[in-house]
Amino acid sequence: MRNERTLLILVAVCALALSACRDSAPQVLGTLEWDRITLPAPVAEKIVRIDVREGQQVAIGTPLLQLEPVRTQSQLAAVQAQAQQSREALSELEAGPRSEDIAQARANVAATQAQAVDARAYYNRLQPLGRQKLVAAADVDRARAAAGNAEAQVRAAQAALLELERGTRSEQVAQGRSAVAAAEAQAATQSVSLEKLSVIAPRAGRIDSLPYKLGDQAPVGSPLAILLVGDAPYARVYVPEPMRANVKVGQAARVFVDGREAAFDGHVRMIRSEPSFTPYYALSGRDAERLSYLAEIALDKAADDLPAGVPVRVEFMGEDDGN
Repeated sequence: MRNERTLLILVAVCALALSACRDSAPQVLGTLEWDRITLPAPVAEKIVRIDVREGQQVAIGTPLLQLEPVRTQSQLAAVQAQAQQSREALSELEAGPRSEDIAQARANVAATQAQAVDARAYYNRLQPLGRQKLVAAADVDRARAAAGNAEAQVRAAQAALLELERGTRSEQVAQGRSAVAAAEAQAATQSVSLEKLSVIAPRAGRIDSLPYKLGDQAPVGSPLAILLVGDAPYARVYVPEPMRANVKVGQAARVFVDGREAAFDGHVRMIRSEPSFTPYYALSGRDAERLSYLAEIALDKAADDLPAGVPVRVEFMGEDDGN
């Protein structure tokens, strides 16, 4: 009996020792998370079609939902018409003035020259009469002004003809090309906006949330769909300040998930250098132990069926520990 009692005591002591060793391993708490992709509303338009449901696994490029495209299509048609108008205007500038316009300008020069000759002759006839006081001085002044005006019109017509004969200036052609480029860029932007009305999956993943329903009109920037992506989830934990110095990126860890008995292997993929919640400069001494550092523990593909939001407990492996 004494030997059996001694054996039972030894077994209990060993169990307690193993439990103490296990409890002495560095542990932190957190939750299980997946990488999330949020697809925001590009415009405030009504949802006219939803192609998926929450929880559904989708491949890259899968249509998720459709926003009403009527207004954006009309805007695209308008800017495309403006771009075409700019291209036609550029073609006109590059072709230069028509021969008919040049002929008309030459005829205008000839007409103004004839009018100038007539006005100058009338002034020359009236000038001697004015000196002899046979006509009023005002009549002579009007004749002189008419002759000068006719000669100015001749110079203006000649300049207009010269402008047509020399053709379009290179600066005007450059401005036309810039106008075409701007109009085409606006059309391309509007075309992209139209494409965004068909919301598709940018990566393969699982539909986590569809916040809006058929017929809703979400504000610009509001999430239309949220996807969980990646090969496996990760544990998001907060490392207390006393443990921070011993936790490094790449360090092995074991993740215990509520509801699963076996631990999952993982490694530290990220740990923040700045503490969360409380600024470091506001604490000192024992208060510094209240600091926490956000860390992420990547799990292997064996955990690909675990849901997000589940509480986890993480043990960090030391250099002497195995995986």
